[in-house]
Amino acid sequence: MLKEFREFAVRGNAIDLAIGLVIGSSFTSIVNTLVNGVLMPPIGLLLGGADFKDLFLVLKPGEDAGPYVTLEAAQQAGAVTLNYGELVTAIIQFLIVAFALFMVVKALNRLHAGSATGKNS
Repeated sequence: MLKEFREFAVRGNAIDLAIGLVIGSSFTSIVNTLVNGVLMPPIGLLLGGADFKDLFLVLKPGEDAGPYVTLEAAQQAGAVTLNYGELVTAIIQFLIVAFALFMVVKALNRLHAGSATGKNS
């Protein structure tokens, strides 16, 4: 069984997967920075200065009845909140990653098709 595992681990597909995982982890931090530091501030500004992390709905007020200006203030008061701003941010991050992967796959398919026909486009 150890021999089979070693053969699996050094097989090209497993190594490619490991490399893809490491690159994907690094890419995630880039996308997080892009979304949180570059895209969300102008979008928030267009929405009247709203910070997406502070978009929430109070389901049950805390000890201090509010109103709560920030999510942090609501959580400190013990309020139960529905944090839909975090969901909006996660969706935007997903769309950026999905689009980037689409572009990479499209480019790889173009290269593969070009090499199959003998053309480099």
